[in-house]
Order: sequence, then structure tokens, then C-alpha cells
Amino acid sequence: MSIRLKLTLSYTGFVLLAGILMLVTGWLFLTRVPHIGLVFVPDYQLAVASDFAPLAAVTLSFLLVFGLAGGWFLAGRMLAPLNSITQATRTAATGSLSHRIQLPGRQDEFRELADAFDAMLAQLEAHVGEQQRFAANASHELRTPLATTKALLDVARADPARATDPLIDRLHTVNTRAIDLTEALLLLSRADRQTFTREDVDLSLVAEEATETLLPLAEKQKVTLETDGDIAPTTGSPALLLQLTTNLVHNGIVHNRPGPGSVRVTTEARPYTVVLTVENTGEPVPPDLVPHLTEPFQRGTERVHTDHPGAGLGLAIVRSITHAHHGTLTLTARPGGGLRVTVELPAAATPRP
Repeated sequence: MSIRLKLTLSYTGFVLLAGILMLVTGWLFLTRVPHIGLVFVPDYQLAVASDFAPLAAVTLSFLLVFGLAGGWFLAGRMLAPLNSITQATRTAATGSLSHRIQLPGRQDEFRELADAFDAMLAQLEAHVGEQQRFAANASHELRTPLATTKALLDVARADPARATDPLIDRLHTVNTRAIDLTEALLLLSRADRQTFTREDVDLSLVAEEATETLLPLAEKQKVTLETDGDIAPTTGSPALLLQLTTNLVHNGIVHNRPGPGSVRVTTEARPYTVVLTVENTGEPVPPDLVPHLTEPFQRGTERVHTDHPGAGLGLAIVRSITHAHHGTLTLTARPGGGLRVTVELPAAATPRP
């Protein structure tokens, strides 16, 4: 039972109670107090009751209807600010912290609640923005020294006069992983801030481009790539959506089972959304671990291919890009092993003829 209905019933109950008390008072006045002229009429109380009863029933019926209609209207007016606060809460829950209630009217309890909620959103937006700027700035500052180190290591590895030194190869691997992590943090920050221009994108073409790019890696690891589906038009950043698809396909390859495996990429067009699905064969993923796979630096299974250590941000980046495009991300453990990842995005608006 909603609060509006409870308030309506309470208001109706008070109106009916007041009406009943007034009718009882009138009945007592007519039947208990002697009236000049009526005292000469035998059993005049019965005549008064027969005339008073229909009037009382009509009065109570009117009060019931009036109480329900008036209570429903007044409760709606009283709770309208609460509906605005609820809508703002739902908007903030989707990650949009820039929305403000800005409740008009006099300074009452609802206005104080709305102002406090706006202040909380402003502080959250400032803190999140500060964290994102720090991650972006720190990652950007790390790119130059890491690139310089990589260049020096490449020169050392390419020097034919040097003796084989496994330490240099190890340093090169660690440096490459640090560069990948830095680039992933920059991409994650960019997706969270939604600083990109929206364009028309066909997810089916994006899926084909991602699979073609990763085909050499798949062949090297004996993983079969399969693509299928419909034209799936949406709007967003082509670069970010390509990164999303590439991350999913790459995860499907490196987290596959040893030996022959497969990664299947499909697209689907629905009435109001488009869907990208990537599923792979692999080791069984515990169901209780699936909800945590999109957290940064989480992995569902050990990587089969040690030459692609990754940064642990693949699915976190996928989640951020999906949310930045107002979509939903669903992860499901396949019964036979592996993972099915579904990305559902709003379909592109169909142009009017």
C-alpha cells in the first residue's frame, strides 16, 4: 500500500468520523431534548428517525466520496516534492551526479530534504571529479617516463653485442604491463567523464573490426573466432565502442581453455535496443564470483596465455563504457565453462521519412 493511499484513507476516516459525530449530535438533540409542539405527538421519535435516517445515509455517502477524492488530491499535492526527490535519487544511482532537484516553494521539511540532497550530490560530484582528474593526470604523467624506459629496453634487447640477459626481458615485460595499465586508466577516466562526441555506430561492423584485429592472437592460441548477427545501429563513440568489443573478445581469447577453444560474437537488433553478446569456452566460473568480475583488477580464472598478462581493467573499462552509453552489462557463467557477456545499448533513432 502506497503512502498516498494510506494518507487518503486516513483523511477519509477522519472526515467520516467527524460526520458521524455531527449526525449523532443532531440525533441526540432531536430525540433527547424536549421540543415544544412535538411533545403532544405520541412516539414522535419514530417519525424523526424515519425522516433522519435517509438524510444521514446520504450525508455519510457524500462524506465518503468527498473524503476519498479530496484525500487523494491533497495527498498527491503533499507528496509531489517526494516524487521529485525519488526521481533525482534514481538518476544519481545511474551515475549521473550533475542532476539537482532545486525544489521550489516555501522552506518546509521537504525543501530542507531536497536542499540537503542537492548538497550531497554536489559534494559527491566534486569528489568523483577530483578522483577522475587525479587518475587521468597521474596516468598522463607516467606515460613519458614509461615510454622512455621502454625505448631504452628495446635498444638494449636489440643490441647484438650484448649477452643474453633474462633480467632485461623481465624488465621489458614489466614495463609493457605498466604502459598497458596506464593506458587503461586513461581510457577508464575518459569513459567515466563521458567526454566524447556521439556518432552513429553499427555494432556489427565494430564486432567484425575487433575480431579481425585479434585474429592473429586467436590463431596463435588455437581459438576459433565466430561472428554473426544483424545490423545493430546505435549512437556513441566509435573508438570507445571498439575498445569495449576488443576488450571482450580479448578476454574471451586469453581466458579460454587450453587447446582448441572458441569465442562467439553476435549482434542483435531489438525494437528499442541493440545487443552485443560475446561468449567463450573456458574454465568454469563460480557464480558467486561473476558479480565481482567488473571490479578493477579482478579476474575470473587464471590466464592461459602468460604472454598477455593484462592490466586487470578489461571488464571494468567495459562496464564504464557501457554506462557512459546509457546501456546495461550482464555477465553470466556458462554451464559448460566460460562466460557470456551481454551489452545492451539504446538503438539509434530511426530518421523520419
